[in-house]
Amino acid sequence: MAILQLKHLKKYFANQKAVDDISFDIEQGSIFGLLGPNGAGKTTLLRMITGIFYPDEGEIILDGKKFMPDEDAIKIGYMPEERGLYKKMKIGEQALYLAQLKGLSKADAIQKIKFWFERLEMESWWNKKIEDLSKGMSQKLQFVITVLHEPKLIILDEPFSGLDPVNASLIKDEIYGLAQRGCTIIFSTHRMEQVEEICDHIVLVNLGKKILDGTVAQVKQDFKENKFSIQLAGVPGNINSNAFEVVDTGANKIIVRIKDGFKNNDVLQYFIQQNYSIEAFNELLPSLNDIFIHLVEDTKAVTRQFQKAQ
Repeated sequence: MAILQLKHLKKYFANQKAVDDISFDIEQGSIFGLLGPNGAGKTTLLRMITGIFYPDEGEIILDGKKFMPDEDAIKIGYMPEERGLYKKMKIGEQALYLAQLKGLSKADAIQKIKFWFERLEMESWWNKKIEDLSKGMSQKLQFVITVLHEPKLIILDEPFSGLDPVNASLIKDEIYGLAQRGCTIIFSTHRMEQVEEICDHIVLVNLGKKILDGTVAQVKQDFKENKFSIQLAGVPGNINSNAFEVVDTGANKIIVRIKDGFKNNDVLQYFIQQNYSIEAFNELLPSLNDIFIHLVEDTKAVTRQFQKAQ
């Protein structure tokens, strides 16, 4: 079931189309990646989803009903990339204040803050000042503030920024746990390797338009290039076949691209006939980073051609 539906959203600033007719659904309990280069329209989309901006056209459906920011903001936890903390306040006071703004009683807020502080190894932070925190420590605090009122929809914009590997792993485990408990996560980042590891489904936007929408597994399948890595027992010699072309070679290893009309078995048969001992044969799928760069560059090229034609 979709917890969030965006239907033909548009948002204009002066003569710029920041968001240009974007639609997609997000399933409950999923970890959803919203991707795009700088200026693509991601932040504008997130601000419409949270009610900070109103769309000029289109509709947002949250939890089966038309999104009403004044009523539904409590269902959302938003962790922006920009810091949103009061530097002179103590950490415990800040967390308590923001928790009560989100509708928690003082007693419930203290209980939940203590739970999350213990879970993320922040027990000793209560009386520290915000201004004394490192960037990574501020990220952990903002994560806690975002999730402690148990929102149905959690939006994380660059949540691992400034975190060391240990704390990044800690936050990542909590994201998985929240999704398993039924929360829906929108994850926005420039780090494609994190998206591949964490997200179930992705949407890529560029120049205000949606240019890709699908599961991570399906997207990688859709953009595969029939490349395979072959590990051989000996150093490969002169290789010549109608079934494939050699893309790269290394010590005891080659990368080939199978030509149209041929199959994996044609490649294997060639090496068997040439008396090579095959130790490993693996398909090489493109990384999301490669796909991201390819699609963004293609979009720019199409836009330049359109502008020249005007």
